[in-house]
Amino acid sequence: MKTLYGIQYLRAFAALAVVVFHAAERSGGHFAIGSAGVDVFFVISGFIMWVISDRKPLTPQRFLLDRIRRIAPSYWLVTVIMIGGALAGLFPNLKLDAGHVLGSLSFVPVRSPSSGEIWPVLVQGWTLNFEMFFYVLFAGALFLPRQWRLLFLSVAFGFFFLIGLIWKPSSPMLATYTRPIILEFLGGVIIAELWLRRWIAGNSLGLACVGAALCGFAAIHLIGAEFDEFICGPLAMALVFGMVSLEADGSIGRVPVLTYLGDASYSIYLWHTLAISVAIKVAAGILGIPGSLAVVVAICSGTLLGVAAYEMIEKPLRKLLWDGELKRRPLARRPS
Repeated sequence: MKTLYGIQYLRAFAALAVVVFHAAERSGGHFAIGSAGVDVFFVISGFIMWVISDRKPLTPQRFLLDRIRRIAPSYWLVTVIMIGGALAGLFPNLKLDAGHVLGSLSFVPVRSPSSGEIWPVLVQGWTLNFEMFFYVLFAGALFLPRQWRLLFLSVAFGFFFLIGLIWKPSSPMLATYTRPIILEFLGGVIIAELWLRRWIAGNSLGLACVGAALCGFAAIHLIGAEFDEFICGPLAMALVFGMVSLEADGSIGRVPVLTYLGDASYSIYLWHTLAISVAIKVAAGILGIPGSLAVVVAICSGTLLGVAAYEMIEKPLRKLLWDGELKRRPLARRPS
């Protein structure tokens, strides 16, 4: 599949929005709307998985193996670092127990003994629990003929959503998998199907969708409105739909820096909080740097650590894992 630069740019901006959100939060500031980067990520995930499965047929088993190999190694490494830091006393607020650690490493939602929230050891890893849930459902769809897959996903996601809406389960797994945010994956899948069929907006409407989505996010931030999946989900879908419409119309060119940050977005997302915590303590606590400038230092530190992890950890790991697989499957195409 050729590179969709609009999607790459959205991945970059979504990751950076989350970095800014955490940097502001750690310094006592406010940029809650940055967490909406997660909503954009979920829509993009649904879009990419649907397009990949259409362009490169995969068995359900191969799909899940490829996804685990892509997502798990870097996440496990950061989680182990967090566990080691907690045992060494570097993270005094992080409490551990065997069930929480096991659930974190296996992408199973459990309550944190530190806060009681349904968070893994690496807090931002909560999104990966949703990703893995989506991958399992998507793998189930791959057992079916192409024409039945979208219906299957619609029914499956609708079923879980209705369970949450009607019964409001309290168990960590059901409380997680029945949240309205799961519909964002389905939204991405639907956008991908529209894109594959060329049922997309023209340049003007695509630009309008992007503008409306950005204005919606900005309005939420500026007026301090309470926001949730019911608001951010549709805005994220409009943003992705608008970007792929502009892409199809040839209105988006290649910007190397943003393309690169899109490639590195997963590592930035995983690693940034480690650098932010240190940067805020050093900048504000030790050096006495003013709050706003300390946030800038933390943002730069978190982004740079993520980029370094991408170059030094994620890329070598992917090369090692994919090259080993290709040696066992010499006629296979390199995975996307």
